[in-house]
Amino acid sequence: MTFKELKQFLGEINIKIDDLYAEKLFNECDRSHSKMLEGPEIEEFYKRLTHRNEIEVIYSKYAGSKGKMSVEDLENFLRMEQREDVGLNEAVALIQKYELDEAAKEKKLMSRDGFLMYLQSSDGLVLNPRHTLVYQDMSQPLNHYFISSSHNTYLMEDQLKGPSSTEAYVRALTKGCRCVELDCWDGPNGDPVIYHGYTLTSKILFKDVIRTVKEYAFKNSEYPVVLSLETHCSMDQQKVMAHHMKTILGSMLLTAPLGGKMPTHFPSPEQLKGKILVKGKKLQLQDHSMTSPESLQGEEEESVSEEDEAADLPEEKGMPKKSKLKLARELSDMVVFCKSVHFPGFETARETQAFYEMSSFGESKAFKLAEESANSFVIHNTRQLSRTYPRGTRTDSSNYNPVDLWNAGCQIVALNFQTSDNSMDLNQGKFQQNGFSGYILKPRFMRDGQTRFNPTSITQGEWLTPKKLHVMIISGQQLPKENKNKNNSVVDPLVRIEISGVPRDVCSAETEHIEDNGFNPSWNKNFQFDICVPELALVRFVVEDHDTASRNDFVAQYTLPFMSLQNGYRHVPLLTKEGNPIASSSIFVHIMVVDQ
Repeated sequence: MTFKELKQFLGEINIKIDDLYAEKLFNECDRSHSKMLEGPEIEEFYKRLTHRNEIEVIYSKYAGSKGKMSVEDLENFLRMEQREDVGLNEAVALIQKYELDEAAKEKKLMSRDGFLMYLQSSDGLVLNPRHTLVYQDMSQPLNHYFISSSHNTYLMEDQLKGPSSTEAYVRALTKGCRCVELDCWDGPNGDPVIYHGYTLTSKILFKDVIRTVKEYAFKNSEYPVVLSLETHCSMDQQKVMAHHMKTILGSMLLTAPLGGKMPTHFPSPEQLKGKILVKGKKLQLQDHSMTSPESLQGEEEESVSEEDEAADLPEEKGMPKKSKLKLARELSDMVVFCKSVHFPGFETARETQAFYEMSSFGESKAFKLAEESANSFVIHNTRQLSRTYPRGTRTDSSNYNPVDLWNAGCQIVALNFQTSDNSMDLNQGKFQQNGFSGYILKPRFMRDGQTRFNPTSITQGEWLTPKKLHVMIISGQQLPKENKNKNNSVVDPLVRIEISGVPRDVCSAETEHIEDNGFNPSWNKNFQFDICVPELALVRFVVEDHDTASRNDFVAQYTLPFMSLQNGYRHVPLLTKEGNPIASSSIFVHIMVVDQ
């Protein structure tokens, strides 16, 4: 077999390997130097490629005297090590699914190769496979969910001069985003455009964005999409915006309460499947059935203040001060459940605002409230929606840490999806559960309007369910060399575990680095972490390339919710900086979660 033929053969039997490692191993096994492998050489290549001493030890411990795992042996392993509540039928199903040797399969035995296939499969990963499906109750009111959300979605790069593109909406929606932002301005020929106002970012047509949203909104998730509008258009072009949304989106667009009558709380994601909601300003006197009596007072002009986010931008020469905006009735008609309003304070909001009135908070204000009035923020979010967004000075499209705002119950924590950083890792890790639907049901203690939960000061309550997390970092497999500019082409890997959640739970720990071994480094390092609010915790595995002379290079990472961890021997599939899977690259770990 030539190298190309061997790679093709490995692909056919579902074994992936990095080209660099494969070629090195190929050359070592090519004892005849013919650039081809023959019988014994192919066998040696396969054995060296698939041999994992740590797997051998585990397999030998549970395999019976015949040298292979029986159904009973496998069931014992699943119960004792993987802590799975399974029986013989489940063990038989795994053998049928992963055993490669037909003779062994016929005898209901699992060989070493079959065992390795199982451990590297979705059933053997650290993420609970049941959580890759929609497993949560989707019939709760919309504001009882965390919603994956994007800031200035149209931007591909920075906030000042980079390109705007419909492709940015495609990327966000396919990453599970359920709330996208549209900054709308008057365009030429009476057609509104989207761009970052008062900057040199390029412009795209509003109607092209709406067409893109229609095409991609429900490709990865059937649950509702929110269009967060920042409207700076003239009355005429606002009417054009409304026309485009109505004609392009058709029945997808929600323009009236379900059943024709405004309820007393939000409908659920289940009820809103396949629907697109508009978030924006609304005329108060337009529809009395939409407005609480308290909100009607003093609101008789057909004009509204401009969106909060635009008003928060730093004032520069040529930028008008905050002003009133005439709002077209046709555009106002589009807003049903997400009416943008100024935040008057928690007490006033509770007394005077309707459930469908929502405020946007700039990063600085949001963090101040989350730190100083955390419990009030949590309670506010049991009734209304809150949106947060990065401060205007983040011109490089960097992100804030979303965790503290999730801890305060904020549902729409908008991030710059075009930026690959720790914050987006946390966002993608949190939202990969529940079928990648973009909706995560908040814990019960964050849905109770009388809750006493305060993430900054943990007291006794249903949220306090202490766990001890035991993690053993055992080994790594085919870790890539990310910085190709460095002379040494082999990675010196170390693994760091980071815990995010309520402040009391935040911590990290890391292994030593291994010199010149990215193919099969071994650590066998144990760690322990105390988690007091597991329902809000995230676990991030980070692999770095150690460097004594400069900062370590990022190699790969994987983030998941604490509650989605699987116990036992598990593989952690690694992702690139952009969040894409790295074929065949993983960390092998042992996980044990114990009640305290």
